[in-house]
Amino acid sequence: MSLFEGYERRIDQINEVCKQYGLASIEDAKKVCDEKGINPYQIVEDLQPIAFENAKWAYTLGAAIAIKKGCTKAADAAKAIGEGLQAFCVPGSVADHRKVGLGHGNLGAMLLSEDAGCFAFLAGHESFAAAEGAIGIAKTANKVRKNPLRVILNGLGKDAAQIISRINGFTYVVTDYDFKTGKLNIVEEIKYGSDPERAKVKCYGADSVQEGVAIMEHEDVDISITGNSTNPTRFQHPVAGCYKKACIEKGKKYFSVASGGGTGRTLHPDNMAAGPASYGMTDTMGRMHGDAQFAGSSSVPAHVDMMGLIGAGNNPMVGMTVAVAVAVQEAMNK
Repeated sequence: MSLFEGYERRIDQINEVCKQYGLASIEDAKKVCDEKGINPYQIVEDLQPIAFENAKWAYTLGAAIAIKKGCTKAADAAKAIGEGLQAFCVPGSVADHRKVGLGHGNLGAMLLSEDAGCFAFLAGHESFAAAEGAIGIAKTANKVRKNPLRVILNGLGKDAAQIISRINGFTYVVTDYDFKTGKLNIVEEIKYGSDPERAKVKCYGADSVQEGVAIMEHEDVDISITGNSTNPTRFQHPVAGCYKKACIEKGKKYFSVASGGGTGRTLHPDNMAAGPASYGMTDTMGRMHGDAQFAGSSSVPAHVDMMGLIGAGNNPMVGMTVAVAVAVQEAMNK
């Protein structure tokens, strides 16, 4: 039985990368991690239990590369992890063309640097993967940062936001947007659960794009990642695009990541062929506002794998990258 999904399509490229870093094989990468007391395989599984085996091995390779490069800082380790993820991209796939593996590594590095103050999962709250990614960041990123990274979820629907908050132990922020004045009013903050790290994650539900943008401005978001789950044309992509315009006008740096796209999804029935030139509506909107564009679903491992990366949702992958990078820093500085 193959070690992981898509083994035959990926292994030649993986072996080439292993050779660059003095690793005899992908199995050898695990030995390097074991010697340092790091278990990327388990970290990935803990963050998204339905992740594919190839995701667990990709992070194992990435961590081994970071160790081999002597990365003592989590931000540097995240970039090295991106090299491992890129090695797992199927040659010629959408993920390969977009260099999504390297993109995830670079995003993780940004979140671990002191330049980013607030990171937003900009998604429909029916996406539990956004919560999984938020949990991964909340529990690990601030172990290595001097100034804590604020993490928020911002999505369509107040009821959904409250449900996600209750299930995951986040803080639900009740807002009321005044369309006449354009002012966002914070009505109440409700903390759920007893885990202080999870409680630091603020979860907002918006009734409109205008309110969503106002929430981004209220939290002074520096980096965000969209989801492509429900209503992508009604909320997350418009919010990111409108907020980007406002940031440009103010001279503020804002890095927008467009998660998803690559197959046309369900919004362009006449344009469903898989491939880098397949412009579905979510794909098109992501290209319009995104500084980086990932490939495949924000939450569904199978769809990301179909795009040629690995079997893990893009949002939980953000948490995985940060968590594994922090584990590398801690191990390297013992």
